[in-house]
Amino acid sequence: MWRDYVAGKRLLLLLDDAVGHEQVRPLLPGSAGSLVLVTSRRNLTALEDGSAISLDTLTAGEASGLLVQLASRPDLSPDDPAVSDITRLCGHLPLAVAMLGRQLHHHPAWSVADLATDLARSRDHRLELMHAENASVAAAFDLSYQDLSADQQRLFRYLGLHSGNDIDAYAAAALTGTDLATSRRNLEALYDQHLLSEPAHGRYHLHDLIREHARALAATDPLSERDAATDRILDFYVHTASTAIRHVARRQPVASVKPPTAAPDLADRETAVAWLSAERLNLHAAADQAASCGRPGHAIAISGVIHGYLCSYGHWDQALALHRTALDAARQAGDRCAEPSVLTDLGVVQRLTGATSSALSSFAAALDLCRDLGDRPGEADALNELGVTQYVTGDPASVASLSRAVDAYRALGDRSSEGAALNDLGIAQMESGDVRAAAVGFTQALELHRSLGDRLWEANALNNIGAVQRMTGDYLAAAASHGQALELYRNLGNQLGEANALNNMGIVQYLTGDYVSAAASHTKALELYRTLGNRFGEAMVLNSMGELELASATAARAAAYHEQALAVAAAIASPIEEARAQEGIGRCHLQDGRTDEGGRWLFQAFSIYQRTRSPHAQRLATVLHDHGLWPGDSS
Repeated sequence: MWRDYVAGKRLLLLLDDAVGHEQVRPLLPGSAGSLVLVTSRRNLTALEDGSAISLDTLTAGEASGLLVQLASRPDLSPDDPAVSDITRLCGHLPLAVAMLGRQLHHHPAWSVADLATDLARSRDHRLELMHAENASVAAAFDLSYQDLSADQQRLFRYLGLHSGNDIDAYAAAALTGTDLATSRRNLEALYDQHLLSEPAHGRYHLHDLIREHARALAATDPLSERDAATDRILDFYVHTASTAIRHVARRQPVASVKPPTAAPDLADRETAVAWLSAERLNLHAAADQAASCGRPGHAIAISGVIHGYLCSYGHWDQALALHRTALDAARQAGDRCAEPSVLTDLGVVQRLTGATSSALSSFAAALDLCRDLGDRPGEADALNELGVTQYVTGDPASVASLSRAVDAYRALGDRSSEGAALNDLGIAQMESGDVRAAAVGFTQALELHRSLGDRLWEANALNNIGAVQRMTGDYLAAAASHGQALELYRNLGNQLGEANALNNMGIVQYLTGDYVSAAASHTKALELYRTLGNRFGEAMVLNSMGELELASATAARAAAYHEQALAVAAAIASPIEEARAQEGIGRCHLQDGRTDEGGRWLFQAFSIYQRTRSPHAQRLATVLHDHGLWPGDSS
């Protein structure tokens, strides 16, 4: 009867809230000339000749406009901050925004600010506030949930237990304890019901309010089953991150967990880095969840496993937060054996971000614990990082600390760490003037890392060898070494190494008169250091840029760079770069004929060099005497 009625007519036909294509197909007009709009909570992919339009959440502006329109209050504006707060807490979901807009209309005594405050205070129970008469947002979600099979419903509930922002089929399989094929089918079923979105291929996301609904439903499952699901997903993240980090970082902490039912094939560095990048925020969320729900071992394990990745790829703020969470978890659990490694990792990131005083405290605490516990590998790690930080802060004790670390690693038979410590020791030896010893150590480190196939530390050794070659006047060899290191760093995606190699390359280019290339190298290095938040590197390259400007441009421009470097170096307590900046400013004054002012700056630099027992003290003393600027010299 229907098809006879519509035959030959030109209609705009709306079929609302269709369950599936079987319900729609018999109602489609048999003749051309009509437009049919079908709405559904499901993706009706089986409908031929249909154009699917998946409706996303509203934009912030659209959501604010809808709330104001439905509230119908003359004094309300979409620009009101409380309006933005309400729509944000609704996740810009049209149904939620609409219900709250109508509530505001029907409750004139409610202020928009009060409603925003209520939503914020009820962050885990917002759905309870989103209703109108006998309709609610939760009820709308439940209609889709009821269309799922029992296995699909279980996955939906357990997704509420997952703390991350998105999830793939492997993690979902771990969460539910199913095989990979079942996990994929169930995720697809939830996606078809619009309970999940797929912002990237194979990665699924729950809207905040849908997650809240899933979490509320999961609360009806037995506690033992929820705990088992949490254990499985945390084990999955620790296990898979441990597999990935083998291709990324030299140091690979051991974490013993139950292997998942399915895990991605991370057979090379490229796939490992891709997985770590995709899961970085989920790993952090998992560590936070573990720390908050009585699983400190998982929080500590995740922090240690991904430390090398976070440091190499510049995620230092995240590393700081993660290590602090792990340290709190270890202390609350009374796990003294876990504390030293967390303290050492924390100290490394503190040094990278310029908090050298805090770093020294972390390493000292780690050393004390390791000695109490008889933890020789941990003691060697803390000693090595302490030595590096002593070098950064101009403490002459750095050579002794690093030498002891090298000896400790050799005694342990840890060749990889021995090579890394040789690199660090060589840098401190160069600064102290023992270039010959540094060259020997760098060469040994290069051989060790090449034999182990460690390309990152091979690049570090090459970069350091280039610095020795530059100091001994072999500029051609230095440029080649820095070039090899730079290529390796870029292939590995290591931005900190790239910045270091560019800065060193720029110094060689400056010394060989290629000022244009030197400026380009230093500018790129500065950009990378600032992006990473590496303040020591920033001070270092600013001083290099000042030295280049003094030779190629004007003293005023050179002094400006050195003044910036001085401010950064003073802020992070780095006397090496502080003295270098003061010397640069002094030389700028000398070049401009302000001899007395220049002498004052040079003498300040000399005092730091002398205090830190730097060989630069003797060189600068000679400069001061040559210009008649040494105290007691006649002008």
